Amino acid sequence: MDAPKAPHLHLSRRERQIMDAVYKLGRATAAEIMAAIPDPPGYSATRAHLRTLEEKGHVRHEAEDLRYVYLPVVPQSKARRGALRHLVDTFFGGSAAQAAAALLDSSSSRLSAEDLDRLSALIEKARREGK
Repeated sequence: MDAPKAPHLHLSRRERQIMDAVYKLGRATAAEIMAAIPDPPGYSATRAHLRTLEEKGHVRHEAEDLRYVYLPVVPQSKARRGALRHLVDTFFGGSAAQAAAALLDSSSSRLSAEDLDRLSALIEKARREGK
């Protein structure tokens, strides 16, 4: 089954919660997923959501000791990049600079010196590579 192009797009709120739990746990049973999400649905509903997510190509399962263990199909780092690209395209017209400015404007007072140094280094690297 082909992996989805933008992993967290077109998911219901509950499906996103389940995917977040699967990414956090790495591999998990339905019961473990239920324990990791707020106000979880019942076991049968959780299994139904997992079947849907499997049909959509977001998770796969492995049989292990008479139970299914679910794993993400797309690595979290790739899913994160896809979701971020969608956010930047949707809300900032594709401009990473506008997105970064919006983030810094609202959170710059909470950034540590290490965070600011890391951002400065990334900007400097982008400048060098852009020439």
